[in-house]
Amino acid sequence: MSKIIKDRVVVEDDWTVLRLEEADSADSVVIPAGRVIVPLKVWLAHAELKERNDLGVWFASDERPEDLQAALQQNPQQFALIAVDFPKFTDGRGYSIAYNLRTRLGYNGQLRAIGDVLRDQLFYMQRVGFNAFAVRADKNIDDALKGLTDFSETYQTSWDEKTPLFRRVHRPSVVPQ
Repeated sequence: MSKIIKDRVVVEDDWTVLRLEEADSADSVVIPAGRVIVPLKVWLAHAELKERNDLGVWFASDERPEDLQAALQQNPQQFALIAVDFPKFTDGRGYSIAYNLRTRLGYNGQLRAIGDVLRDQLFYMQRVGFNAFAVRADKNIDDALKGLTDFSETYQTSWDEKTPLFRRVHRPSVVPQ
């Protein structure tokens, strides 16, 4: 069984990520039983999946979180988890997807980064709302966990810190003499 980082702890992962093969289509692919994370386009194509409670959905980097807006408004607990795929280290579109899921759509469940996820990204990923990380298989997950604490302070606001540093720091008043 593989491992992930979830809520700053390395844990066993009992989820399977369904990836479509070149010959598969979203409406004809067979969804296995059990805890599975399906591509967004598969979830949208299969009405029967809306009844499953052991299901997660994942976004490709070119998909929009607004595609789930109606489902999340109707049932905020619809998904056991939502994942965002990073097809390569340099593709940052997943950060915006995560931030929008948290801030605009109000998703508060497990938000997992999957794909080409490396230690260098984890601190920034948690800033936009990710709380779970499936680190690339050829990387040391215990080393990657340290990436969540690479920095002790942040300057900007984000999902995890709503107040900028200049408003958090107390500066004593200097009275001219």
